[in-house]
Amino acid sequence: MKIAVYCGEGWERDYLAKRLSEHDVRFLDPSSPEDLAYTDEQTECLCVFIKTRVDGSIFTRFPALRAVVTRSTGFDHIDVSAMKERGVSVSNVPAYGENTVAEYAFAMLLSLSRKLYETYERVVEEGNFSTEGIMGFDLRGRKMGIVGTGHTGQHAIRMARGFGMEVIAFDVHEKKELESKLEFMYVTFEDLLAQSDVISLHAPYNEHTRHMINSSAFAKMKKGVYLINTARGGLVETRALVQAVENGTIAGAGLDVVESEEKMSHDVSLLLDEHPDAETLQILLANQYLIDHPNVLIMPHNAFNTREARERILETTLENIHGVANGAPVNMAG
Repeated sequence: MKIAVYCGEGWERDYLAKRLSEHDVRFLDPSSPEDLAYTDEQTECLCVFIKTRVDGSIFTRFPALRAVVTRSTGFDHIDVSAMKERGVSVSNVPAYGENTVAEYAFAMLLSLSRKLYETYERVVEEGNFSTEGIMGFDLRGRKMGIVGTGHTGQHAIRMARGFGMEVIAFDVHEKKELESKLEFMYVTFEDLLAQSDVISLHAPYNEHTRHMINSSAFAKMKKGVYLINTARGGLVETRALVQAVENGTIAGAGLDVVESEEKMSHDVSLLLDEHPDAETLQILLANQYLIDHPNVLIMPHNAFNTREARERILETTLENIHGVANGAPVNMAG
């Protein structure tokens, strides 16, 4: 089978190449305009990550395509409907780093609660060892609201309980048996917004969850809440978040994901675009505001990034590719 793999890092390429030696594999750089325009009439399988958009236009470049394999749990970067119309299967990685992402969520929360970034910067930049103005707060006794109780959300609940936090959660599909096992309580979305001291998002991104944290949601929160998002940027309406930070509803935010994050590294091409998208430009400006704000931590979609988690991703990706080659795709998305 002929496979095109968009993969930037050398060790991942080596890992995949060694285990796909029986196939004809072409590795492409997802940051290269030339590789993003690569065309091949015989490629049957396309392997991508979250920053490579796959929609109906892909068939002009890969007319023989019969499968798209993404090295991620989320697949909102793929137009699944367009793929299905052409009989192209889409496979994802259902689970790989539940603990990995949850750990990162708490790393950001601890950085915010104990002002670690400001403290470190003060020492390094100023040589100042004063503790004035960097008092933090305990997590113990605070109420943690978990949105989404899938694998990652469940790990986040365990961690919050380990810190002595009270935990409430919202999920469209409640798993009531978990309440006593993990020591938390399901509540309505509105109650979670109103009661939580910290809100951590672990929901998938789709048409129902897009902008679930919007101006209306922020209005229901108590003043001084902390928001953590390691799921998808589109769960939060960026301009509404800016307003919530400005008026003090949000005391601090830890964001590993933001809206239009794929465009944050392509500002030159965006500026040179003959017809810039006004909404996208507003989001990018709002993102820059958040990057510059002292109470906001923005990371480059890095929560998944441990050696162990990435090897689990690659192993499932290999399973998915072998499934396509054998005519029996697995881990179907959508």
